[in-house]
Amino acid sequence: MKKFLVALLCGLILSVQGIAYGETVYTIGDTTGDWGMPAPYLHYSRGPGYVRMSLVFDSLLWKDKGGLVGLLAREWSYDKKSNAYTFTLRDNVRWHDGTPFTPDDVVFTFEYYKKYPYQFADISTIVKKIEKLGQNKIKIYLSYPYAPFLTNIAGTIPIIPKHIYKDIQNPLQFTDPRCAIGTGPFILKTYDKASGLYIFEANKDYYLGNLKVDQLRIVKVNNQVIPSLLISGQLDAVGIAPEMVPGLKEKGLNIIKSTYDWNAKLVFNHKKYPSSDVRFRKAVAYAIDRERIVKIALRGNGRVGSPGILSPDNPYYTEELEHYRQDIEKSKELLSKINYTEDITIIYAQNFDQCAQLIKEDLSRVGLKVTLKSMEQKTVDALINNWKFDIAISGHGGLGGDPDILYRVILGSGFNSARYYSNKRLTELLLKQRFTLDNDLRKKLIEEIQRIYADEIPTLTLYYPDSYWAFNNRIELYYVKGGLGSGVPIPLNKLAFIDIKR
Repeated sequence: MKKFLVALLCGLILSVQGIAYGETVYTIGDTTGDWGMPAPYLHYSRGPGYVRMSLVFDSLLWKDKGGLVGLLAREWSYDKKSNAYTFTLRDNVRWHDGTPFTPDDVVFTFEYYKKYPYQFADISTIVKKIEKLGQNKIKIYLSYPYAPFLTNIAGTIPIIPKHIYKDIQNPLQFTDPRCAIGTGPFILKTYDKASGLYIFEANKDYYLGNLKVDQLRIVKVNNQVIPSLLISGQLDAVGIAPEMVPGLKEKGLNIIKSTYDWNAKLVFNHKKYPSSDVRFRKAVAYAIDRERIVKIALRGNGRVGSPGILSPDNPYYTEELEHYRQDIEKSKELLSKINYTEDITIIYAQNFDQCAQLIKEDLSRVGLKVTLKSMEQKTVDALINNWKFDIAISGHGGLGGDPDILYRVILGSGFNSARYYSNKRLTELLLKQRFTLDNDLRKKLIEEIQRIYADEIPTLTLYYPDSYWAFNNRIELYYVKGGLGSGVPIPLNKLAFIDIKR
């Protein structure tokens, strides 16, 4: 308790340091802390890291409550004949160091990302070329019709300054403060990796309008003290546990609930035995009582996941799948065919502890010996990424956005992807849906993708948790349909902090 109080006191001291008289400060809580430097190549490859970066860097387009709107671009159009998008850029935009923003920056950004792929949107095979048209237009030619281009590329990738990055040949090692110079509404003042503290100052020359606050802070907080910090006004906004909702509502806090855009999943190392055998994966799936996990581990605050990945909130969701309801006898029958008797290790982050215990109990019922190993989430991510695990419990968002998320989490790279290439038909469909502009046809392709994936289950979605944010009346926070960027389900939209010029 003493250590906890000291840590809390230090956090509160940090939260008030550096505030000038008369400044308006908005403070956001985060129970995790560090999500990396808020620069395109340095932020951690999960949603909170992307959102922090998006405060500093702008993309061509963005989302508000109504859908896509222009940021650095004020107009855009699509030419089907040339399979190209033309963007008219805004005037009088400046980088945080005062350098004028020009079409050359956009051309440079796309060419740079083709050479050094950006973690949230690899354009290397999608974008064919980009050219400047006059003083304020650029045209982006695609290699093939790409259905989610506007949301997943134009509305996601951060535009970077040519005058800074043109001589950088290893952006992953570029940690100079200039790496975080963008055109966004906030300017990075402080990033402290150890404490997870982020301090952003308002960009007084922001082209869309004046900011509602002078300073935005993101501070690490302990989950236990979140209600008291919100009620006392020391926090303005924070993600909260479902059981906090009634009490905070009574105190006058605003509560918003996300759609089911995030999933917790069981990840199989299908590159090594026994998970390389689909019968083993199915045996594990049939052994687990996922309804019990939702009831106990989530205290009923969520719903059982679909083995097709997409949640019922996604318009492309397919219900008619094998949902692997618990069947102990079927699980035992499948296991008897592969005769596996060795110990299985399941790795996971601490927040999945109770879920892991329940899974171990279920697997023990079918004769599997299970060892549980809890570790930091970043360690779990690294082990998954390097295929150094048996089974893992992990999770990610993005399920509420364009269904191209299926391509990214099945064939894509990184720890959030199954990187499953064994089924040629599945690979073919995942590629085909990307360049299918006919929505009805694309929906049929997505349905078949979900059926095949549910049958092969390289990963098994365990559940979609209920997700809430609480905030006071200073700023109205909101979720956007499909999530920020390419699908981040976090209600920290930078547009909420701007008095936009009309």
